Amino acid sequence: MKFAATKAGLAALEEATYQGVSINATVCFALPQAIAVAEGVERALMRRERAGLDTESMSPVVTIMMGRLEDWLKVLAERDGIVVDPAAISWAGVAVVKKAHPIWRSRGYRARLLAAAYRHHLHWSELIGGDLILTMPAAWQRRFNASNIEVRSRIDDPVDPAIVDQLVEHFPDFRRAYDEDGLTVDEFDSFPPTVRTLRQFTASWLDLVRTVQDIVLPDPDKR
Repeated sequence: MKFAATKAGLAALEEATYQGVSINATVCFALPQAIAVAEGVERALMRRERAGLDTESMSPVVTIMMGRLEDWLKVLAERDGIVVDPAAISWAGVAVVKKAHPIWRSRGYRARLLAAAYRHHLHWSELIGGDLILTMPAAWQRRFNASNIEVRSRIDDPVDPAIVDQLVEHFPDFRRAYDEDGLTVDEFDSFPPTVRTLRQFTASWLDLVRTVQDIVLPDPDKR
C-alpha cells in the first residue's frame, strides 16, 4: 500500500506496517524523508516482533523520486536565472540515492530503497550493483537495453564532489534533500518537490472526475 512521505503519512505508514501491511512510501525526494520512513518502519517491525507477529513475509519499500527532485531544480534554474553546469542537475537525484545506499547498508534498515522517476540513463547506470529496487518504465528499459552503455557496478562510485558542491552552492533545496538533517518532519509537507508532485497527482484526479462527469452528465450545451 502506498503512503506519502509527509508528516501525516509517516504516522499512517508506521501504524499500517505494525498492522502487517507492506508499505511503499512515495512522494519522497530527500534523504531526511527516506530515513524518517525507514525509522518508522523499523519501529513498527520491532513492535510486531515484540508482539510475536510475523515480519519475515513483509517487504516495505521507501521510494526516492530522483527525477522529480531534478525537475524542481530545473524549474528553479529557469525561474531564478541560476547558471550552473548543464549536466550538474542531472546528478542531483543520483547523488541523493548514492548517499542513502551506504546508510541503508550500515544501519540495516528493512525498508528497501526504491529509485523512481526516470529522466535519463544516469538513473539506471549509476545505480547498477546496488541493493535497490529500480522501477523503470518499459520504454526506458528498452532504451537502456539497446544502448552501448557498459553494464558494470557503479553504485559505489562517488558523484564528482565538484558537482555536489555546485548543487549545494546554487540550490538550497538540493542541500535540504542531500543532507541527512536538511529537513525536519514539519518541513516535509512544504518541501517544493512534495507540493509540486501532490498538485500534479490531485490534478490527475480532478481530470478523471471531469471525464466521469462528462460521461454520466453530458454537457447539454454541446452537440
